[in-house]
Amino acid sequence: MAVPGGNGRAPATSHADPRGDPFLRTQFAVPARPVTFLRRDRLVVHLDEALLTPLTVVHGAAGAGKTLLAADWASARDEPVAWLTARVADKGGGTFWAYLLEALRLAGVTMSADIGLPAEAGRADDRLLTRLAAELSTRNAPVVLIIDEYDRVTDPEIADQLEFVLHQAGHGMRLVLVTRTEPLLPLHRYRAAGTITEIRNAELAFTPGEAAALLALHGLRLPADDVGALVERTRGWAAGLRLCALAAQGETDPRTFLTEFEADRSTIADFLLAEVLKRQTAGTQDLLLRVSVLERFCPDLANALTGRTDAEGVLTALHGQNAFVEYLGHAWFRLHPLFGEILRAHLRVRSPELEAELHRRAARWLRRSGSLGEALGHAAAADDWETAAGALIGDLALGELFTGPHSDDLSRLFSRMGPDPTSAATDLVRAACELSRCEVALGSSRLRRAAQALAAQSGSPEADPADLAATRLSCAFLEALVARLTGAPGRAERAAQCAEQSQREVPGTLLDAHPELIALLLTHLGSARLWAGRVRAARAALTTVVDAGAAGATAPARRECLGHLALIDYLKGWPGRAERKALATVTAVDHGDPPPAPGPGLASLVLAAVAVERDELDRAQALLDAAVDPRHPPPDPVTQAGRAIVTGRILLARGDTQAALEVADRAVVADVASPWAEAHTASVAAAAHLAENRPETAVKLLEDVPGDEPVCLVAAAQAELAAGRPGAAAELLGRMRPQGDLGPAITVRAALVRAQLAGEEGDYAAQRALVSRALREARRERLRRPFADAGPWLRTLPWGVPAEGWLSSGPTRRGVPARNGERPALPVVEELSGRERDVLRRLAQMMSTEEIAADLYVSVNTVKTHLKSAYRKLAVNRRHDAVRRARELGLL
Repeated sequence: MAVPGGNGRAPATSHADPRGDPFLRTQFAVPARPVTFLRRDRLVVHLDEALLTPLTVVHGAAGAGKTLLAADWASARDEPVAWLTARVADKGGGTFWAYLLEALRLAGVTMSADIGLPAEAGRADDRLLTRLAAELSTRNAPVVLIIDEYDRVTDPEIADQLEFVLHQAGHGMRLVLVTRTEPLLPLHRYRAAGTITEIRNAELAFTPGEAAALLALHGLRLPADDVGALVERTRGWAAGLRLCALAAQGETDPRTFLTEFEADRSTIADFLLAEVLKRQTAGTQDLLLRVSVLERFCPDLANALTGRTDAEGVLTALHGQNAFVEYLGHAWFRLHPLFGEILRAHLRVRSPELEAELHRRAARWLRRSGSLGEALGHAAAADDWETAAGALIGDLALGELFTGPHSDDLSRLFSRMGPDPTSAATDLVRAACELSRCEVALGSSRLRRAAQALAAQSGSPEADPADLAATRLSCAFLEALVARLTGAPGRAERAAQCAEQSQREVPGTLLDAHPELIALLLTHLGSARLWAGRVRAARAALTTVVDAGAAGATAPARRECLGHLALIDYLKGWPGRAERKALATVTAVDHGDPPPAPGPGLASLVLAAVAVERDELDRAQALLDAAVDPRHPPPDPVTQAGRAIVTGRILLARGDTQAALEVADRAVVADVASPWAEAHTASVAAAAHLAENRPETAVKLLEDVPGDEPVCLVAAAQAELAAGRPGAAAELLGRMRPQGDLGPAITVRAALVRAQLAGEEGDYAAQRALVSRALREARRERLRRPFADAGPWLRTLPWGVPAEGWLSSGPTRRGVPARNGERPALPVVEELSGRERDVLRRLAQMMSTEEIAADLYVSVNTVKTHLKSAYRKLAVNRRHDAVRRARELGLL
C-alpha cells in the first residue's frame, strides 16, 4: 500500500525544507495509473524481488514505463511504501534529505526527534544520516522506499550518503530507484554480492503480446503482424505505443496511421495539436496556449493571463479528460512537458507578440501573490528588466543576491540584463551584481548613478512611497557595502543613518520577510567601524546581528559577525575568547570530536592567529590556507590585513624574517588607515628586524606608528632593550595604561619585557615574580609563542628549571626535530606559595605525610594537595626530586 502525500500516519516535524520553502506534496504522491494502464505480470513478479535485496534499480529511457510500473507495484503492497520524486535533488543535499525524511514520515515510519532535520539546503549533517541509519537498522520489518526520477541526483555526495544509509540500515530498509540512467552507486559491489534486483530498459520494452493488449485497452485490435511491426519500429517504447494508440483511436485506418506515426517525427506534435488542442473550444484553446508559458498555474493565474473568470472549471475538465493537464494538488496544475513545449512553439507562430506580454502579466500576478522568484523569472523571460529589478528592490530582496539559497540563481538571472533600461532599481541591481563579484570601482560608479536616479524619482508624484523607501534602504545597504570594501568608515556611518530613517518608512512585513538585508548592512557597518579602530561601536553593530539569532536568511551574516567579534577578541589579546567565537561559526560537532575549520573567511584567520600564539605552526598554516579561497581574493581591508598579520607571524615563527618583512610591507588599500592594522603589521616588521639584529631599525619603525597601541608599546620596549636603552623601554611600558580589556596575549608579553628589564637592573626577585606571573596567565590560554619570542635571556636565568609540559609541548618547527636529550627551551618556574615551602621544609626533614599534617595542624589531604602543586611547579614527580630541586633553587 503506497501512502500518498498528505495522508501519512506520522505527521512531519517541519512543514518546510531547509530553504524555508514549503514541501511540495506532489513529490510524495504515488502517480495515478490511467484507466488504460496495462499491468505486466512478468515485471511485477520481478519487482517482487525488491523485498529480498537491499537495492533495486529500475532504469530505462524516458517514457519506458518505469514510474507507472513502480507505482502499480507500490499500490498493490499491503504494507506502507514511502514514495519520493527526486525533483529537488538539484536544490542541494540538505533539501534532498529533508524531502526523504518527510517521505518516510508520510509512510508511517516512526522516527525519533534525535534524528533532526537538515539545517542547510546545500548539505546534510553526517550525524543525521548516522542516526537515521541506526534507527532503520532496528526495524522488525524493512521499510520500502521508492525514489522516482533518481537520475536527477547528480551530486556524488548525495549518492554516497544514500549508499551509506542503505548499507548501515541493513535489513531495515529496501531501496527502489527509478531512473533514466545508471545511478551513482557502487553497483558492481551489489552485483558481485548478489544483493541487487535490476530491471533494465530492454526488460521494460513491450512484447508483441503486451503491445496488443495495450492497443486493445484503447479499443484497437490489430493483426499480430501489424502489432509486431509497431513493436519493432518503436522498440517497445511504452510512451510511443501509448501515444500511437491514443492518436489512432477513432481512425478509420489505424494501420496507416501507425505507420505515419513512426515514419514522421512530427506526428506526435501533429497529434497533440490536432487531436487534443483542436478538439477543444476556441476559448479553451486560447487558455491552453496562454498558460503554456507557465511551469505551473492555478485558476486565478490562468484567469489573469486570459481575462476569463471560469478557468477553474475548464482546467478541472481538461484534467479529467486526461488532456495532458496534470493536477499538482492545492489547486495548481501544469501541462504535460511535451504538450507544453509544442503549445509554446505554436503560440510563437500564431501570436508572436503575445508571449512577452503573457510573461509580464504572470510576473505582476506572481509578485502580488508573494511568489517573487517565479515573478522574476517571467519578467526576465519578457525581457522586462525594469519590472524584474523593481520587484527585487521593492520587495526588499536585494540581500538575496549576496546570501541565501537563491543567490546563485538570482546572479545568473540578472547576468542576462543588458545596459538598458536605466533607472534607480536597474542600476541598483547592476551595482549589486558587480559588488557581489568584488568589482568595487564599477559597482561604486553604478551606485552613484542609481543614487542620482533615486533623487530624481523622489520628486515624482507618481512614485509609490513604499517602493521609494525600499529603494532608499537598498541604496543605503549597498553604500555600506562599498564603505566596507573600501575602508571608508565615514561613508558607512552616513549609510547607516540613511538606512535607519528609511526603515521607518518601509512596511514591517517586508522587513520581517527579508531580515538578511538589515543583518548584512549591520555587518558591513561593523566591519567598517572595526577597520577604523572604533572597536566599541563595531562590537555594538556586530553583536546586534549575532543576538538576533541564526535564522536561515541571516545565518551567513551572523557567521561573518562572529568572525569579526573573534578578531576583536584576538586584537585585545584574548585568544581563548576569539577561538570560541570563531568556532561558533560552524555547526556543533559530537562531543570529543575535533572542532571543524570554518572554511574561507575571517573565522579561520582568527583560528590561525590563535594557533600561532600557541606555537602550533602546522595547524596555523593549515587554517590560513583554509581561510583564503584562491578563486576570490579577500574582499575587504579587514580580512586583507588579518591575512597579512597572520602570514607574517607564521613566517616569523618559522624563522623566515625576509618573507615576513615582505608581507608586512604590502599596503592594504583603503580610504583611511587602520590603527590596529598599522600597529600589528609594524610589530611584525619590527620583530623581523630584531631577529636580524637591527634594533634601531625596529625602534624607528615603531616610532612612526601613531597612537599608543599596546602591541606597539610592548614591541617598542623590547626593541629599546635590544638597543641598550632600558630607560626608554621603561618609559614605553609606563605608557601602557591599565586596561581591564587587555588579555593575556598582550599582558604576558608585557610582563616578560618587564622581567627582562628587571633582570638588567639586577632585581632578580622582581624578575622571578614577573616571569611567574606571565607563566600563570599563559597557562590558561596555552600561550607558548610569547616565551619563544622573548629572547635568549629567558633561557639563561640562574634560577631557572625546565618548565611544565604544556609550555614545551608545542609542535616543533617544520623540518627542525628536537634533538635527543635536549632540555626544553624555556627554563622557568612558577613561584611556590608559603604553605608549599613549609611542606617542602618538613619533607626535607624526612617527615611523613601524616607527621607534616600534624605539625602544621592541617589534614593529610591538604598536605597531599600542597605536595601535588609543588611537584607540578618544580616539574618533578617524587619526594626526593622535589627536595633536590628546591635546594638547587635556594628554596631550602
